[in-house]
Amino acid sequence: MLALLAGYLVYGYQGRVTFRSRALAYSGQGLPFHFGLSKSHTQHAPRGSMFDRDRFIVDCQSALREGAGYKAVREVIARAVSEPAAVLEELGAPQRSGVEPLYRSDHLTILNVIWGKQMTIMPHNHRMWAVIGVYTGREDNILWRRLAGEAKGRIEAVGAKALVERDAFPLGRDVIHSVTNPIPRLTGAIHVYGGNFFEIERSEWDPETLLERPYDVEKNMRLFEEANNG
Repeated sequence: MLALLAGYLVYGYQGRVTFRSRALAYSGQGLPFHFGLSKSHTQHAPRGSMFDRDRFIVDCQSALREGAGYKAVREVIARAVSEPAAVLEELGAPQRSGVEPLYRSDHLTILNVIWGKQMTIMPHNHRMWAVIGVYTGREDNILWRRLAGEAKGRIEAVGAKALVERDAFPLGRDVIHSVTNPIPRLTGAIHVYGGNFFEIERSEWDPETLLERPYDVEKNMRLFEEANNG
């Protein structure tokens, strides 16, 4: 566990775990639904160190074209959340939980995710790499793996990672995780995925039995609205 918390991990195939040192430098289109944040952008932050949404999208696309996958994208996200006040200025201070698509294509999805107060999302996978960058609040991740020989895909917890403001955390394509916002205020994070987050078939796990079932995008999105009404 100490090794886990000292670094960040990336799962490979067949449950292998690789630890990578933190010494690595931190240097919506067409969706049928839209949840949570909404902000009109008639002006953008000046070029330079300030966060600009359109430039951030272009930088993520360029990083993806470099062929280094999540590693290059993580550098872009880490650079962005290193100035959380600038991200808040551009995206707006969180007012309610929700998911705001900033960009979507077959190869890349960028979301502004606002977690409700003490909100939890059940274990799920992505079947693509992902990078999480927190710009306000805290996001706690429990990391899971499949139990060998379990016909119904039961999982067990293998670690945890607490993310706070300015953290940028990568997840490999086979990672299973659950997310909790443990604090009594909204948490804001940029989530970037190496594919179309809303279209790929994947799995979620029942929070009580920990048994596998098909992932339900619309149901999980409704959890954000329920968090606003709670």
